[in-house]
Amino acid sequence: MNLLPFENLPPYRPRSFVPKDIDLGDWKQIAPLFDKLESQIQSAKTAQQLEKWVVDSSEVFAALDEESSRRYIAMTCHTDSADAEKAYLQFVEHIEPEIKPRRFKLNELYLASPARKDLPKERYLVFDRDTKVSVELYRPENVPLETEEAKLSQQYQKLIGSLTVQFQGKEQTLVQMGRYLEEPDRPLRQEAWELVANRRLQEAEQIENNFDELLKIREQIAHNAGFKNYLDYAFRAKGRFDYTPEDCLKFHEAIEKEVMPVLKTLQAERRKQLGLEKLRPWDLSVDALNRPALRPFEKVETMVDKTQTIFNQLDKKLADEFALMNNKRLLDLENRKGKAPGGYQSTLNEARLPFIFMNAVGVQRDVETILHEAGHAFHALATKEEDIYPYRSAPIEFCEVASMSMELLGNEFIEAFYNANDARRARRDHLEGIVEIFPWIATVDAFQHWIYSHPGHTRAERQKAWLDLVDRFGGDVDWTGYENARANMWHRQLHIFLHPFYYVEYGIAQLGALQIWANSRKNRQRALDEYHRGLALGGSRPLPELFAAAGCRFDFSRETVKPLVNLISTELEKLN
Repeated sequence: MNLLPFENLPPYRPRSFVPKDIDLGDWKQIAPLFDKLESQIQSAKTAQQLEKWVVDSSEVFAALDEESSRRYIAMTCHTDSADAEKAYLQFVEHIEPEIKPRRFKLNELYLASPARKDLPKERYLVFDRDTKVSVELYRPENVPLETEEAKLSQQYQKLIGSLTVQFQGKEQTLVQMGRYLEEPDRPLRQEAWELVANRRLQEAEQIENNFDELLKIREQIAHNAGFKNYLDYAFRAKGRFDYTPEDCLKFHEAIEKEVMPVLKTLQAERRKQLGLEKLRPWDLSVDALNRPALRPFEKVETMVDKTQTIFNQLDKKLADEFALMNNKRLLDLENRKGKAPGGYQSTLNEARLPFIFMNAVGVQRDVETILHEAGHAFHALATKEEDIYPYRSAPIEFCEVASMSMELLGNEFIEAFYNANDARRARRDHLEGIVEIFPWIATVDAFQHWIYSHPGHTRAERQKAWLDLVDRFGGDVDWTGYENARANMWHRQLHIFLHPFYYVEYGIAQLGALQIWANSRKNRQRALDEYHRGLALGGSRPLPELFAAAGCRFDFSRETVKPLVNLISTELEKLN
């Protein structure tokens, strides 16, 4: 039974090394490919032979990556399917642990190859750098731990994807309940918010248990690799060559000094406009003038059509690429029971095509999400001619520039969804959202810095660290009577569970996206040309060069933050 929304897609380049009829879920069929690659690299005497090996190994890893992606997509689209779960776990438990030591061996052989010194230095700078780190960090004893970590992450997704509540006479997912937080009827909002908060709290013990297990595994992985804590290990493993933990702490401070005053001003305006003495957690998503919530579409098909209209107006290349994805059924966008939470773009690395997953329910946030994930998809398509597999994906800090820029650039044509007044509202909501997300990014990132630099901490200590950060970055919201929900708010941030330390990238990237948007307001075509140029580099250059190619600086000090926050403030004034 095919649980994928798309049909079988052929490889972008016909296979020349991997057999056409291989079963990529059977290690006995995969292992001979690694034998051949080992033999090939050991006999490589010239740079040309070594480059041929790089391309052949790229074909193998792209095929395996796509097999993994297909199983992950099927599992997240159908968390209630035993077949999808079984297929995904079979790959995680029986294929990935076999791949890791063989990949390590190939990396060792590559670094030891006498032909490596003759490779073009600029072309292989990033490839060499990343290969060295993977060899430096690899430990056989971490392979089963990483398998266990992946299983625990999948359990968290399965649990969160299964949560529903009964509201207004029907069963609704927690994602669907988000619509009610935009309703002008305040008692209705409060009832919906309380129902969701209490449903999450019912699972708090299970979520904490899951996280404690993840924490234990991650600390052991770091210890096995010779690091004093998981913080230091993660920065190395993520290839953060161009910034340090200290730079992140300075970024948190820049957000505190430059963004928090703007956030508090916006919150004070909201409180005054709503006629409230204090803002409560259920008052943060409703329109501040109590107008009915923006409803950009009812049906997902309408969302797709209107998104296409935006890209038609913005850029022909992007428009053609979005149409291609729709035609090939590379979109699964509608929220339903049994679907994992959130949204993502996954690349089918052999077909060199992107797939977009999200949970649309007909709110403005969905419009932002489809533009965001489309930006990731355009990034994947921009690198399709690149034959070195690792270079087809960039570091996350730049991947998110691709997506966040698309939110800002696409919003210039948001009239595809709205009349003129509602379009102004949507733009204002989006810019306010950027102001609000910076402190949340700082909270989540600083929390992870605390967690992983305090091995052996208790749950009580962890909760206090969280609450201290909410005090610092939460603004002026009254949580009286809901202290337990506030203390466990981090349970809903799936990155903390699935992708440790993957969150500050959003903040770094948002600064890049704001710079591209600022450039586009001076010269849109030039900004788009730079955007395409940056995306086409994939991961073939270091981060500062990727940012520079796209027309922006790789810097997240107060010096960069301040003028961009001023730009947002000025634009918000105009939209008033």
